Amino acid sequence: MKYVDGFVIAVPAEKKAAYQAFAAKAAALFKEFGALRIVECWADEVRDGEVTDFRMAVKATDEEEVVFSWIEYPSKAVRDAANQKMMADPRMKALGDEMPFDGKRMIYGGFMPILDE
Repeated sequence: MKYVDGFVIAVPAEKKAAYQAFAAKAAALFKEFGALRIVECWADEVRDGEVTDFRMAVKATDEEEVVFSWIEYPSKAVRDAANQKMMADPRMKALGDEMPFDGKRMIYGGFMPILDE
């Protein structure tokens, strides 16, 4: 069964092009290590909530936009193996050094699909 890693981050609006270039480099590595699909979504209609919302969750400033992303793998085992390979790959370290956003505010989680149509 597929496995999905999900991410929510805040990216400075002025760095959208830099983020797109960063995401393209990252996607190539994720695919090399076994990802089936990578989706990057730039905020379009992210409303402010009363209790919580995407912007609050990543402490986005007025100058930042929310990015919602996910990576699909064929299985959790493939994802786990990919993560091990990535942690040992110097290209991932280099990529981490050029992130155009504050990685400390990233929300990240792994998910087992319960519906996939």
